[in-house]
Amino acid sequence: MDSIISNALSAIAVYDRDLKYIYVSKRFLKDYKVKEKNVICKHHYEVFPDTPQKWRDVHQRSIAGEVVSAEEDPYYRDDGSVDWTRWECRPWYESDGSIGGIIIYNEIINEQKKIEEELKKSEIQLRTIIEHSNELFYIHDANQVYSYVSPTSENILGYTPEEMKIKWTEFITENPINLNGAEIKGKAIKTGKKQKPYLMELKKKDGQLVLVEIDESPVKDSVDKVVAIAGAARDVTLKKQTDDRLIKSEQRFRDLFNNISDIIYIHDFKGRFISVNPAMCKAFGYEEDELIGRRITDLMKPGLVSDFEHDYMESIKKNEYQEGSTVYFKKNGEKLYIEYKSALVRPETGEPFISGIGRDITERILSEDKVEKLKEQVIQSQKMESIGTLAGGIAHDFNNILFPILGYTEMLLDDSPADSSSRSSLKEIYSAALRAKDLVKQILTFSRQEMSKLKLIKMQPIVMEALKLIRSTIPTTIEIIQDINDDCGVIKADPTQIHQIVMNLTTNAYHAMEEEGGKLKVSLKEKKLGKLDLINPNMTPGSYVCLIVSDTGMGMDKNLTKKIFDPFFTTKAIGKGTGMGLSVVHGIVTSMGGAIQVYSEPEKGTKFHVYFPLEKKSFKVKSTQAEEPVQGGVEKILLVDDEKAILNLEKHMLERLGYHVMVFHAVALKILKAIFCAFFRSFRSVHKCLLRQPHHKLL
Repeated sequence: MDSIISNALSAIAVYDRDLKYIYVSKRFLKDYKVKEKNVICKHHYEVFPDTPQKWRDVHQRSIAGEVVSAEEDPYYRDDGSVDWTRWECRPWYESDGSIGGIIIYNEIINEQKKIEEELKKSEIQLRTIIEHSNELFYIHDANQVYSYVSPTSENILGYTPEEMKIKWTEFITENPINLNGAEIKGKAIKTGKKQKPYLMELKKKDGQLVLVEIDESPVKDSVDKVVAIAGAARDVTLKKQTDDRLIKSEQRFRDLFNNISDIIYIHDFKGRFISVNPAMCKAFGYEEDELIGRRITDLMKPGLVSDFEHDYMESIKKNEYQEGSTVYFKKNGEKLYIEYKSALVRPETGEPFISGIGRDITERILSEDKVEKLKEQVIQSQKMESIGTLAGGIAHDFNNILFPILGYTEMLLDDSPADSSSRSSLKEIYSAALRAKDLVKQILTFSRQEMSKLKLIKMQPIVMEALKLIRSTIPTTIEIIQDINDDCGVIKADPTQIHQIVMNLTTNAYHAMEEEGGKLKVSLKEKKLGKLDLINPNMTPGSYVCLIVSDTGMGMDKNLTKKIFDPFFTTKAIGKGTGMGLSVVHGIVTSMGGAIQVYSEPEKGTKFHVYFPLEKKSFKVKSTQAEEPVQGGVEKILLVDDEKAILNLEKHMLERLGYHVMVFHAVALKILKAIFCAFFRSFRSVHKCLLRQPHHKLL
């Protein structure tokens, strides 16, 4: 007994009737701070001389046979501290039934008291939260008999907690959504596992419908059996309506985002794309996952990157807005002109970003460039036409002067003996006149006043022949590269003029590389030109044979390039060119419905593209016959001309061939024509008078 009591966890003391200690636990000595361990046979009041009267009365009542106890009782110590105790004082009995003494059980419950107070405080707080919450809390058993309903039920459904316990079936509607809720609740009861929240439609006391979100947890007993369901319900009617509106709004935005023809993009401050719409993917030729994470500057020319990053990003940070246009490159390398408007977005949460919208203006830019080029071409065409008209008139007059010079010189050469001293002078005159004749011919070709003999031809043999000729005249420091496509179709042209074009262009290329040497490349291929590819207004969309002549010479700047087709303009040294070569080429090509285009940069060479319309007709090679010698005769010839000098020359030449020539000046011919017309009118009048006579038939 001594061992059991001594080691008990509670403070226990056993006294005899005289209140002397018989047994005492170690806990008693510790809790009551008894310094003397050997208190057996000592009187209790001797150990605790200051025992209050309250306890003395308790001792006497227990000795008298009463059991006295307290669940919570403060014990005030000498240092002023208070311990809460739970105690009991009861008598113990001898074998004969008489009271042998008393037993005191005492336990300090400070921790328990603290826990109870905290629990009580927590309960008050929880009750306050529940009563003032916007959610409805409840507990019901497996048969849905409610044992608790929070007061908030009146705010949410209009029912008091007592009404809900009785009439819970009255606020359940027949909406199919409630069947899903009943199924989830049944699963929680059956499995004992917490299920996901679910929605239910309930009917308020006033008849209005309300959508609530319910979150429930099963409550189990000691044998793990579900005995109740604790749940919380909150009104989500407004939230559901808002969510539905947001979903519809987001869907409308998504439809707009996906179907709008304009480009929409979002990128961060490092220029990396966060989101792009299908229109942007289509414009740039990338898939969405290829653009996400890619920088804007990856799609730009390297030379534009620094300016863009400085101007664009700094403007966005400063003004929170930026607009303009920039040239980008598609995945296939084509240029893409984008007109954009970007704005800085600062969300309530997260990092700020840049959102913008863009529009593909490539076609507009190209059209504007094409219009500008067309304007320049029209102006150039008008200028060339004016110069051509002037040059043509001068050439005709000059031709009239040259004709007698050449004719008389030829006759003098025929009449002069081979050993004549004047023959060499006549040859020089004749040679100079022939050069003048060639110049006049070029002027007439430039002004389109000389009739060419057009026929269906293939350019390959003519180009090859011209290249053989040019090879023999240029130094070996210039390499000739040929790229002649044998499949090129036929064109309608004068072979002599085509030869002249090739010789002019290759000679110009040779002169550009004469000092340093280089590469002369001549290509011939077919090209198909669309509406946007046409170089001048006279061209029509279709297939063309393209002659390309390029050199690696000194090149030209833009101002010089604009002047090269002007007649008599040349950059060559005196004696190396007249300035008519490219003018004649331009005139020939334009008259055929083609075009000539030049690309040149200083120190980077020059490249000419000459386009000839491709003919769909086929052709056959015809055999050529030698021209017969000029035959003389004795017939009479009426010769008319408006130039007296030419008239005399032609009369002289024809008479040398044996003909009898009667000459008339154009003015005299007009007089004869007037006399003849007058005579004819008189004859008709006489004839009409004779027809009226009786014997007119005989006449």
